[in-house]
Amino acid sequence: MEKNYLQLNQITAYTKSFHLSNFVWDLVSGWDSFEKYTIGQQFVDAVDSISANIAEGFGRYHKKDKIKFYYYSFGSVKECLDWNEKARVRKLVNEETYSKIFATLETLPKKIHQLIKFTNEKLKI
Repeated sequence: MEKNYLQLNQITAYTKSFHLSNFVWDLVSGWDSFEKYTIGQQFVDAVDSISANIAEGFGRYHKKDKIKFYYYSFGSVKECLDWNEKARVRKLVNEETYSKIFATLETLPKKIHQLIKFTNEKLKI
């Protein structure tokens, strides 16, 4: 009997954050240079690190290593909330774009915690 292993692209926290990172990349790419190299670069770095840390954790062998990286991604979500707010206040994004980004960021902590819980319960080491 063949075992079915969980794949990275089956993890909702990963796929949502991956798509969000590309959305933010496309958005920031259109900003003027000052905005791009101040807020934009840090926003892109933070949003990229959400899915990147989930992917790195997923690739780790030991449960504690996996969970450590999942918590890093959780911290990056909080950082992105700050950059999104700054972008709105400084009028770099309109309300619709702000709300779209915020709505996705708002769902990620629960998804990441579900991943942590799953990892804690299903893995032995």
